[in-house]
Amino acid sequence: MDNPFVYGIATDCNHFTDREEETKRLSLNFTYGINTILISPRRLGKTSLVNKVSEQMADIKSLKIIRMDAFACRNEDDFYRLFATEIIRQVSSKTENLIENAKRFLSNLVPKISIGQEGDVSFSLETTEEHYSSDVLTLPEKIAKEKGVRIVVCIDEFQQIGEFTDSLTFQRKLRSAWQLQTNTSYCLYGSKRHVLMNMFAKASYPFYKFGDIVLLDKIATSYWVEYIQNQFSKTKKTISVELCESICEYVESNSSYVQQLSWLLWARTGKVANEESFRLAKQDLLNQNHILFLKYINELSGYQVNMIRAISEGHTTDLSTGKIISEYNLGSTANVNRVRKALEAKEFVEVTGKKVELSDPVFGRWVIKNLNLFLQS
Repeated sequence: MDNPFVYGIATDCNHFTDREEETKRLSLNFTYGINTILISPRRLGKTSLVNKVSEQMADIKSLKIIRMDAFACRNEDDFYRLFATEIIRQVSSKTENLIENAKRFLSNLVPKISIGQEGDVSFSLETTEEHYSSDVLTLPEKIAKEKGVRIVVCIDEFQQIGEFTDSLTFQRKLRSAWQLQTNTSYCLYGSKRHVLMNMFAKASYPFYKFGDIVLLDKIATSYWVEYIQNQFSKTKKTISVELCESICEYVESNSSYVQQLSWLLWARTGKVANEESFRLAKQDLLNQNHILFLKYINELSGYQVNMIRAISEGHTTDLSTGKIISEYNLGSTANVNRVRKALEAKEFVEVTGKKVELSDPVFGRWVIKNLNLFLQS
């Protein structure tokens, strides 16, 4: 039996709901070569959206969509190896074709290819030449022109390049090479909204106005209700509209948490979901994240913990008032601003105008549940 709810990994089409407008927009961008930047808070389904569109367009012979994850890249060399390896691997349909493409398109470099006993191919790039960056970064464009196709390169966790030594210089290299390509476009996204917003929306950064910035918002409750009820129904279980809405409210419609809490409730349901099962499922959700949330707290200063408490209790727009500063021991107005900026940089909070919200809604629920622990510390 297939799992009715999926979380912690990118969802496939069977577990995808809504995003109709975003799917259409991304499909058009891929078709017509528009660079795209996907930005949203964590766990709202950026990777799942890219995967869905890629799967829907997989049969278009004139279009090749290449996906890669830059999370493990720690420097420029790591990025070049990943970029070249995945481009060659994913445009090659057969082992012989892979080897041929590696030698043809990376003739100035040293591609290292090994074939296992069962025919599995291991391919990596030994970047030994100082001039290799130009060869690697123009690789998809060379392949696209020779094969007569359009290539879309999708890079998850793209914000990792912001951690490289002399990152701005590296970003200029990428922008300089990529902006001239007419047969290749890029879809860039990742899990750190604050970093990506700086990278693509600030005029002082190399990637400013690089492409179409798509801001993903939360999926509407009405779509989630239909999805949750359908998933329960497929396994001959029933859940009311009201409980579906309660799931969304508890996790503030965070896509990953909607899936997780729905799964926990489903697992505790015999035939019909009820309030008691929902109460236990919510406790399961907090318990499953307990160790992670304790780690979060240990990474924060006393003032930062106090601000997290204040936000968790609903103080999202009045943190700088004298009453809240005094009640939560936030120091001063100037200190509130410093703490807020530090929490935003660490991706603990999202700031929209004067409103400050937690990036992880369940973390806020856990903080309230463990309030006595913080008051005693």
